[in-house]
Amino acid sequence: MRHLYLLLLPLFLFSCDPADLQKVMDTVNSVPLTNADISAGLKEALNKGVDQSVKSLSATDGYYASIYKILLPEEATKVIDKLKFIPGFSNLEEEAIKKINKAAEDAALKAGPIFLNAIKQMTFEDVMGILMGQKNAATTYLNNKTNTALYNEFKPVMITSLNKFGALDLWKDAINKYNTIPFITKVNPDLADHVTNKALFGLFSLVEKKELGIRTDLSQRTSDLLKKVFAKQDK
Repeated sequence: MRHLYLLLLPLFLFSCDPADLQKVMDTVNSVPLTNADISAGLKEALNKGVDQSVKSLSATDGYYASIYKILLPEEATKVIDKLKFIPGFSNLEEEAIKKINKAAEDAALKAGPIFLNAIKQMTFEDVMGILMGQKNAATTYLNNKTNTALYNEFKPVMITSLNKFGALDLWKDAINKYNTIPFITKVNPDLADHVTNKALFGLFSLVEKKELGIRTDLSQRTSDLLKKVFAKQDK
């Protein structure tokens, strides 16, 4: 029926008065959303948010120059305080931070396929629960469905990336030097675990920000389908 209206519309443009034309347009625009429309619209929004988040954080200085910058673990403070006066370690903290953020940016691209797989597996019940749920319902869903898989995928990549940028060697040298200091409690925190968790926190935080934007900012609904589907949650 919708297609018939669209085919006849050019005729009405020339033969109807403005009031009749408006009635036709209202009829076309009032065609109810199908379940498939709603599912496609929400998945489009999630794909868009995920894609933008992954591209943003995997870009050069995507983590390092953003609010999601990853700092060293708390245990590192006492290591740095002890080593900063030793030749070769005076700039330890900043060098380590640069390297772990580079590693996080390098690993971030791995998140895209895992997110997209979770989105594809959504049922209509999942979709409606997200659409009509809290402002971060989609991010919460993705977190519940993908966090373990992302961690398991991220950590080996993170170790490789940390090695690639020399962060683990830098940290190992610092820890070994620190542990030679008399009367200190030796430390050996898992740097890869720390960076992985912080990288995922930043990723989910950015996805949540993108979700909130589409839910609350009409200008971010950049397709007709997004506008129609999210108008449903505006009511």
